[in-house]
Amino acid sequence: MKRTPLAVAAAVAGTLILSACAGNADPAGTGADPAPETSVATDTAGSGEEISEEHNDADVMFAQMMIPHHQQAVEMSETLLAKDDIPQNVADFAQGVIDAQGPEIDRMNAMLEAWGQEPMGTGDMGDMGGHGGMSGMMSEDDMQQLEDATGTEAAKLYLEQMTRHHEGAVEMAEQQVADGQNPQAKALAEQVIEDQEAEIQEMKTMLDEL
Repeated sequence: MKRTPLAVAAAVAGTLILSACAGNADPAGTGADPAPETSVATDTAGSGEEISEEHNDADVMFAQMMIPHHQQAVEMSETLLAKDDIPQNVADFAQGVIDAQGPEIDRMNAMLEAWGQEPMGTGDMGDMGGHGGMSGMMSEDDMQQLEDATGTEAAKLYLEQMTRHHEGAVEMAEQQVADGQNPQAKALAEQVIEDQEAEIQEMKTMLDEL
């Protein structure tokens, strides 16, 4: 059958449209479907794991409250390490707290950024309305007592204070596991529970030996 010029033009146009659609769906010609969009944000803390944007209010509260909680633990540890005549095993423990909780602070700030929340700086503890809701936090008097203590007495006070501090962190982390939604935040909370419960036992042993 003889085809009219109009029919030929329509057939060519149809072929071009189909080719264009196929090119968009699979530019490599592999036959695979286009990759779906993922709801994740880059982890700027450098852990190598992307942070899901999925979250609820419990996740935000966990990060915003645990950051200053961790910051105080780092401050307590730095205060102890600045002193002379601290037993080596207690000094090593304090350095371990700094090494572990510093990166966790960065990780939680990355989570807040992924969720469109303001990251928490080192000066934000005073903006939290005191220490309400942050179980285990030391008061200003507690921190001053640690500042004033020396030698073995400082080590004992640090271990006693840090035990209470860790117990508070475990309590907060358990609440996050129960109420949180973000998978990375819940995984971090579970890690906090595991690590700090073990460290509580380690501190009790060191106290007994001092």
